[in-house]
Amino acid sequence: MDGIAGKKSALSWVVSGSVVFMVLLWLIPTIGLLVSSFRDRDQISASGWWQAPFSVELTFRGRTETQATLNDGIYTVNGNIFTDEEVREAFGDGTGTITAFGTRGRAPAEYPAGQVADIGDGETLVINADGSYIFTSPEEPGSRGERVYFAAETPPQFTLDNYRNVLTANNMDLAFINTLTVTIPATIIPILIAAFAAYALAWMDFPGRGLLIAGVVGLLVVPLQLALVPMLNLHNTIGVGQSFLGIWMAHTAFGLPLAVYLLRNYMVGLPRDIIESAKVDGATDFEVFTKIVLPLSFPALAAFAIFQFLWTWNDLLVAKVFLPSNDEAKVMTVKIADDLLGSRGGDWGILATAAFVSIAVPLVVFFSMQRFLVRGLLAGSVK
Repeated sequence: MDGIAGKKSALSWVVSGSVVFMVLLWLIPTIGLLVSSFRDRDQISASGWWQAPFSVELTFRGRTETQATLNDGIYTVNGNIFTDEEVREAFGDGTGTITAFGTRGRAPAEYPAGQVADIGDGETLVINADGSYIFTSPEEPGSRGERVYFAAETPPQFTLDNYRNVLTANNMDLAFINTLTVTIPATIIPILIAAFAAYALAWMDFPGRGLLIAGVVGLLVVPLQLALVPMLNLHNTIGVGQSFLGIWMAHTAFGLPLAVYLLRNYMVGLPRDIIESAKVDGATDFEVFTKIVLPLSFPALAAFAIFQFLWTWNDLLVAKVFLPSNDEAKVMTVKIADDLLGSRGGDWGILATAAFVSIAVPLVVFFSMQRFLVRGLLAGSVK
């Protein structure tokens, strides 16, 4: 029955299911990053993104009120800890569920909610699950109130503050322009150079062509980290060190092996009859390249352009090495790593937000050119 027209075989269903599974598997981290970008740091550290719709138990600290009433020689302070200015922002609607409380930072959940705690010197404290508390003392409370700690179930919170912090950061607009200034030339220049080299390696006969092809393949496995210091020394020697021209040259050098390899594999698979007919009609190699080979190689050019644009846009290491450290020359990755996250990563809570802000342009580039990606990557794989 599998061969009947209009019926799918079991294998086709397995293939379709596998594709859907892999797509979902790749989407899960992205969805998690998106959800985390709208959460604050405390909730991110307390629970996973899949628990974002549910309450989260967090530890807070606050102070009791300072106004007390005197009854039989005992000062009594009544209030609700959720209204304290230190914790008010975490409980915007004034609701929450306290599970435990304490008076020491080392033991913030020493007593369960509702239990009267003897905290010494004749003082007692009780904090109920709804946040209401009673503090008693034989002496008049001070002007700052009693310091208390508590663990509470906080409602899920989603906010745009992380996006505001990233988008309104000082000189973030300049960093965006600098990123475009680095990425666009660093994508176009290696394509132009590699296209000429790939045509020569594919269709022109000259001594040493095989060795050059082998050298290009060998350079694909060389880590760029090995060349950073020698290349920077060379740039400093010729006077282009730590400049936009220098980083264009660096990205061009690092991207050329893959570009030449990818384009050469595509061009060598083009129909030989078309090129030979053009040469019989008197076309030069330059005319064949510009009028025949280059238009037919657009899928491969687009495939490499996607890769090079993504690598250059998301680059941090090369930008740190080949660009000045002043604010006027920082790209977005450096701006986020140095200024927003801090030198010790203290503001890591905005990392997910910064990631989504920085990938907005690469996503536009990828989805606008992705139809050429597969055709370009499969170039030369079959004959």
